[in-house]
Amino acid sequence: MMGIDYLAHYSDAVRAQVAALQQQGRLSAWLLSRHPKTHQIRSDRALYDFTMALKSRYLRQSLPLAKVCFDDKITLSHQALGLHSYVPRRQGNRLKSKNEIQISSRLKRVPEAFLRMLVIHELAHLKEKQHNKAFYQLCCHMAPDYHQLEFELRVYLLLADAGSDPYKETLRPQAT
Repeated sequence: MMGIDYLAHYSDAVRAQVAALQQQGRLSAWLLSRHPKTHQIRSDRALYDFTMALKSRYLRQSLPLAKVCFDDKITLSHQALGLHSYVPRRQGNRLKSKNEIQISSRLKRVPEAFLRMLVIHELAHLKEKQHNKAFYQLCCHMAPDYHQLEFELRVYLLLADAGSDPYKETLRPQAT
């Protein structure tokens, strides 16, 4: 099955279940039944506003964000859909650093829940740099269904890589 590495850290039973649904041609239908519509966040400005709304709700006291954008250059070579960077910049004789979040442009046409989960993941890096227990607790605080959404996003990526993208121009976007 192509793209199974998306599910590499899941149990053999879960992977077998996903493989069986895909072989039966029912995996897309399952995903569409869970998330039937895509979001309307298409511009960097809309993504910035979406991100800042989540940040102000859950992480008011965290470091500010200088930039939030969709990025066509983010590849899945390291299984990354988003990047949080702490970018140092020299201004005269001072070194200033700014937090930036870049989200893969692949997520412009997915359900809002998938985009929210990934933005929450990147926001959590403002407080916790490593993927440790505290990091995932923070993610679950901001999105109690975080782990389920991560799994469903991985299933989506598996389908998209296999040429069966259930959201490819077939559905009308849902208003956010």
